[in-house]
Amino acid sequence: MCIRALVWSCALVVATTAMAQEMSIGDVISAQIEAFQNEDVEEAFTYASPKVQNIFRSPRNFGAMVQRGYPMVWQPSDVEFRKQRSVGDLVYQEMWFMDSRGIGYSFIYEMIKVSGAWKINGVFKIKTNEVSA
Repeated sequence: MCIRALVWSCALVVATTAMAQEMSIGDVISAQIEAFQNEDVEEAFTYASPKVQNIFRSPRNFGAMVQRGYPMVWQPSDVEFRKQRSVGDLVYQEMWFMDSRGIGYSFIYEMIKVSGAWKINGVFKIKTNEVSA
């Protein structure tokens, strides 16, 4: 009985790890946005690449930067995935966010694979103050 439970536990760990590694770029970005909406900076930080994690050093610092500097990403009223393109090992995902005032903003998410899983390696604003129709 104990061996069966151990085998089952190991299978569950392997399945969970495989599922995490199979997250698409959209899944990763969506999961980070959801973590921000839930004010779960620890979870949001897990989707950042090691480069980004090294820059901010802690989930708290990272969350504070996003909350202050990018309120439309922290608590968007709407989100859209737009164009995606690959350049070498990087994938660039264009995103559109609407803030609480109805103003739209476009960003490029730079995505990189780290140990088989997609991570957010940087976010760059590309357009400002698009008013939604």
